Formats: sequence, structure tokens, C-alpha cells
Amino acid sequence: MDFYCHPRCSTCKKAQKWLEKWEIPYTFINLLETSPSKETWIKLLSESGRPVKSFFNTSGNVYRENNLKEKVPEMSIEEAAEWLSSNGMVVKRPLALNEDKLTVGFKEETYADVWAK
Repeated sequence: MDFYCHPRCSTCKKAQKWLEKWEIPYTFINLLETSPSKETWIKLLSESGRPVKSFFNTSGNVYRENNLKEKVPEMSIEEAAEWLSSNGMVVKRPLALNEDKLTVGFKEETYADVWAK
């Protein structure tokens, strides 16, 4: 599993503790240094069945400063992928994914359903 997160994010730390408790291996990727590529984002946005907005950190400063609340609903998948790949601060975190599974954010119940199987 690739585990994208902000090193100081308390939600990410909770998710990491959960993964370690359940001995689920992951590769830690600092989202501030490396976001998934634009091509990866296009695939995730197209195939996940999730709303584009669900991948954005809607409570972050970058989201607010760039008025993304107004822009995201009108964005194409290509435009959203450009934002998400170019600035890790707009990505809802943690983002955990492997070849066939994906979670955005951290809820213990969701992690149990998706990653503990």
C-alpha cells in the first residue's frame, strides 16, 4: 500500500498507528514532497466512483485561498488531477491505495472494512 500523508497531520498519525496495530505493511510517502502523478489522479478520479470533491482537503488554507469551493464542482477530471498532483496540501489525507483498493481520510471502520481483509 502507498500511504500518502502529511508528516505532522494528526489524522495521518492515527491512521499510521492503526495500520501498525493491525500489522498492515505500507510505504510512507510525504504528500508535501510527492503527490501521485497527474496520470494516477486521472485514473483514481475516473475509476473510483467517488465525487471529485472527496479527494480535496476542503478545510485547508490552499483550498480556501484559491476559492476551490467554487471551482471544484465545475472542474474537469483533467483540471482536478492537475491541482491534486501539483500541490499535496489540497489532497485530503491520508490517501492510501494499492492496485485495487483506495481510502481517503481516516475512519477506523472504513480502514477495517478495506484494509483488514
